[in-house]
Amino acid sequence: MDEEDKKTSIKLFEDYKVRTSWDNEKETWYFSVVDIVCILSGSTNPNNYWKVLKNRLRKEGSQLVTTCNQLKMKSSDGKYYKTDVLDTEGVLRLVQSIPSPKAEPFKLWLAKVGSERLDEMQDPEIAINRALQYYLAKGYSPEWINQRLKSIEIRKALTDEWQRSGVKNSEYAILTDILTQEWSGMKTREYKNFKGLKKESLRDNMSNMELVLNMLAEVSTTEISKQKNPKTLNENKSVAKQGGSIAKEARKKLELETGKPVITDENFLPNQRKARRIKKND
Repeated sequence: MDEEDKKTSIKLFEDYKVRTSWDNEKETWYFSVVDIVCILSGSTNPNNYWKVLKNRLRKEGSQLVTTCNQLKMKSSDGKYYKTDVLDTEGVLRLVQSIPSPKAEPFKLWLAKVGSERLDEMQDPEIAINRALQYYLAKGYSPEWINQRLKSIEIRKALTDEWQRSGVKNSEYAILTDILTQEWSGMKTREYKNFKGLKKESLRDNMSNMELVLNMLAEVSTTEISKQKNPKTLNENKSVAKQGGSIAKEARKKLELETGKPVITDENFLPNQRKARRIKKND
């Protein structure tokens, strides 16, 4: 998970602090497990409580443990340590695993923090309509929005396939880098730098054609994975490269026919575009 793609913050439940992290790539919140365990259990040693609970859940074959990730979060001593985190769906499962009088008020709090995400889990159409309104308000063209919404669907299908293949959430960024570099010639971070982006979403600043080729790379990777059924990270890396190479060939043929590069430094940030125009005029 790229550090540039996360927004970390502290959220309060009653008098308790909960460390959270927003992942732009996956568009989801992650919550510190230990902080939530502290709230629900009332334990004076939530780290140990979670250690014992995690071992029990692992023995039971609970999916909760397998979906648990780690992110570096700021501790009470001011330093950053790897911390177990769960997304909203995972947190709801955690609440069910810890008998607590705070369970119901905590779920209400969680719904408030991630109400949009909870709604979308129940009804995906809400997510589509919300995204549509968001991009229209930003000034994107209807044609571009159609492509972007389709790209979200294709990306979800790919991450679902990766999950089926045993890929950990923390490894998605590795495979995305391979896929992106194969078709575009740049890793994700390099691509963002090329466009003058910092924490902004790369896909939100792609042209229609860039989006189409990225979608081709991702849908190709998904279909190849379904056929080859990779079992390890290295096998998935190979599949990602194969999927990206299909889009690379399409990019090269298009550039040969048009005489123009598909990938440009243009993006949707008005200030960036204005600065580039001024620089070119100089």
